[in-house]
Amino acid sequence: MKKYLICLLLILLMGACGPVVSAPSMPHEMPDDFAFSIQFGVDKKNEINSYDGTVTKDLIADGTTTADISLTSEEMNTVYELMREVNILEEKELIPDPIFDEVCVQEPHEDDEWKITMNGETIIISIDGTYCEPTKDAKQLIQIRDAVFTMIKDKDEFKALPDSTGGYD
Repeated sequence: MKKYLICLLLILLMGACGPVVSAPSMPHEMPDDFAFSIQFGVDKKNEINSYDGTVTKDLIADGTTTADISLTSEEMNTVYELMREVNILEEKELIPDPIFDEVCVQEPHEDDEWKITMNGETIIISIDGTYCEPTKDAKQLIQIRDAVFTMIKDKDEFKALPDSTGGYD
C-alpha cells in the first residue's frame, strides 16, 4: 500500500510540473539576415536603420534629416552580442507595476520601437516612455539603444548633420 501511495504521489508531482517551455534563444553566431531598426525619442523621430543603412536625426524645430550611415560588420556583431546577452527574442516586461494603484507618467516623453530580423523572423518591440520609472527589461533595451547611438554619433557622417534647434515642452 505504501508503494502505491508513493507512486501516486510521484505521478501527481510529475504531472503538476507540466512541460518546461523555454524562451526562444539566439544562435551564438550572428545570422546572415540579422538587421534592425530603432526609432526613438519624442514622437520616435530619430531612427537607426540597418536595413537601409540610414540614420534619421530629429532636428526638433527644423524637422528631421536623414543620412546614409551604416554600421560596420564588427559593429553589427557587437549589437548582435548585446541583444543576445539580454535574449532580445524573449518576451519582455515593459510596463511597470503600479505602486499603490498608480503608475507615474511624464510628458513629454520618449518612445522606442524596435524592429529586428534574424533567421527569417521579424519581431517588433515597443517601449512606452510615458512611465517615470522604466522596467528592468526596458532599461536593458534603452542601454542597447544608447550603445548603438554612441556608435553612430562617433561617425563623421553623423557629425556632419546639422545641430538640433529648439526643444520639447
